[in-house]
Amino acid sequence: MTYNAGHYDVIVVGAGHAGVEAGIAAARMGANTLMLTLNLDMIAFMPCNPSIGGPAKGIVVREVDALGGVMGKVIDKTYIQMRMLNTGKGPAVQALRAQADKALYSVEMKKLIENEENITLRQGMVEELIVEDGVCKGVITETHAAYYANAVILTTGTYMRGKVLMGDLEYESGPNNQRPSLKLSENLEKIGLELVRFKTGTPPRVNSHTIDYSKTEIQPGDENPSLFSFESAEKIVDQIPCWLTYTNEFTHEVINENLGLSAMYSGMKRGTGPRYCPSIEDKIVRFNDKPRHQIFLEPEGRNTEEVYVQGLSTSLPESVQHQMVKTVPGLENAEIMRAGYAIEYDAVVPTQLWPTLETKAISRLFTAGQINGTSGYEEAAGQGIMAGINAARTISGKDSVILDRAQGYIGVLIDDLVTKGTNEPYRLLTSRAEYRLLLRHDNADLRLTEIGYEIGLISEERYEKFLEKKRLVEEEKKRLSKIVIKPTEEVKQMMAEAGATPMKEATKAYDLMKRPELSYEIITNMIESNPDLPEEVKEQVGIQIKYEGYIKKALDQVERMLKMEDKKIPEDIDYDAVSGIATEAKEKLKKIRPLSLGQASRISGVNPADISILLVYIEQGNIARLAN
Repeated sequence: MTYNAGHYDVIVVGAGHAGVEAGIAAARMGANTLMLTLNLDMIAFMPCNPSIGGPAKGIVVREVDALGGVMGKVIDKTYIQMRMLNTGKGPAVQALRAQADKALYSVEMKKLIENEENITLRQGMVEELIVEDGVCKGVITETHAAYYANAVILTTGTYMRGKVLMGDLEYESGPNNQRPSLKLSENLEKIGLELVRFKTGTPPRVNSHTIDYSKTEIQPGDENPSLFSFESAEKIVDQIPCWLTYTNEFTHEVINENLGLSAMYSGMKRGTGPRYCPSIEDKIVRFNDKPRHQIFLEPEGRNTEEVYVQGLSTSLPESVQHQMVKTVPGLENAEIMRAGYAIEYDAVVPTQLWPTLETKAISRLFTAGQINGTSGYEEAAGQGIMAGINAARTISGKDSVILDRAQGYIGVLIDDLVTKGTNEPYRLLTSRAEYRLLLRHDNADLRLTEIGYEIGLISEERYEKFLEKKRLVEEEKKRLSKIVIKPTEEVKQMMAEAGATPMKEATKAYDLMKRPELSYEIITNMIESNPDLPEEVKEQVGIQIKYEGYIKKALDQVERMLKMEDKKIPEDIDYDAVSGIATEAKEKLKKIRPLSLGQASRISGVNPADISILLVYIEQGNIARLAN
């Protein structure tokens, strides 16, 4: 028998990386929010690698921050190492990556939530949703508490029917030997949601005292580290290095001899694993021509000796893991503190979601994070903040917020999920974005702060600083467009030192900066007097001028894309009434129910001819609609 445990505006189920962003966003937008989690000691926990950021993912963290989220701020307070990746390449692929003190990260995030006005934080196992007339009205826990709400967000991660696999060992569990959620999956299937079985895994953790670092290569942090949040100021200079080593023929021999014992290859594993983060067994089989694979030794924090053996993810038996680890240079005497394992779990097929992350089958029910078939803390955080924003706006009668593919990697991520779906744990990559020159690490604030401010997640003070930055950038660009640099001997020498072709005539500083060898610093050194500008303004001026032509070309492509996005498709259109569209296309359109011609054009199986017919049909205006 249930009892009424209270009513809230928004309930967030789960307090991982999606849950914390969803809960904090909803609360700060004025929604009285309940956050329910299986274990209060596991808030924003990192069961896999102790790091945040990297290619594409690091840009998502910046985007979450630009919208008013918290992941960037918390990692800036708790990192043990910070590195900017791909600095030798262009700005479109540069990305920040932090090694986290994972225990401290969790503690800081819990503290943030506990002190957040409008959030009630509770420990509890949700087993059932309260659904009436196709609307989600709340949740019921295993202790028979019925919590009612105007909207519910599920962020259950890899806990639903979680099962740990290690060799022939198999047992029900969430990550890190936490309790799994067993009954919620059954309830979701009962109310009409389709689930899929996915798999992920982790490597062993070894004791730092037992590693011979002299046989490995040091990977230090940046001397002057960058930060994720646009509001962070203090930098942690006392950084801890990571270390690089490699597998070898002996490692591969151990793995090949024991492949039949791996849960991956013995037939025990039924879930689909992540292609872009494979187990070491999978690497050896798929890339059997490679003599070695990289292994990164990543400390898990300042107050622990546990070291994460990145690159050695496995579901081999524990006894084999001991043999395998000892073949790696530097790990000959390493002691495993925690064995690696694979974990299977249930996820929602994401094509059942609207771009708002609300389910199509049940209104007022949102899902975010690994429950939607993604991998990674950053992808979860990006979905979480959008689900929190849209849940809060839905219950207050406001328009939803949907980021398009040119506004952010978050937009790319969500559009890929709801339009294309995924048959494996989805990982965000720079190659998934058509407009990656526009979606850079440096300009996330310029792309998204306006939105964060309009919805109430960016403070007035921060917004004023943002406007000031924009003003300074435009003023400096205008100044450089008026200054003429003459080919004096001093200027010629500067250009020669930079490896640039000599100037033949006086040239505007703005045009000179477009040369690839000449940076903002070099150009301004040629000018007698310069304003004292913040580094982030100088960086933005340099990038905007140097890549102006490419950026304009990308913006022209975006404009054409947006015209397709503006062509809206009624939600209840009857595709069977549209003659001329291919049968496969009709089936896909009925399943996905795209909101625009742009989204329809990205559905696999819908070709340009189908889009042309649909466009003509919509513009004629006589649209047949499905019966309610």
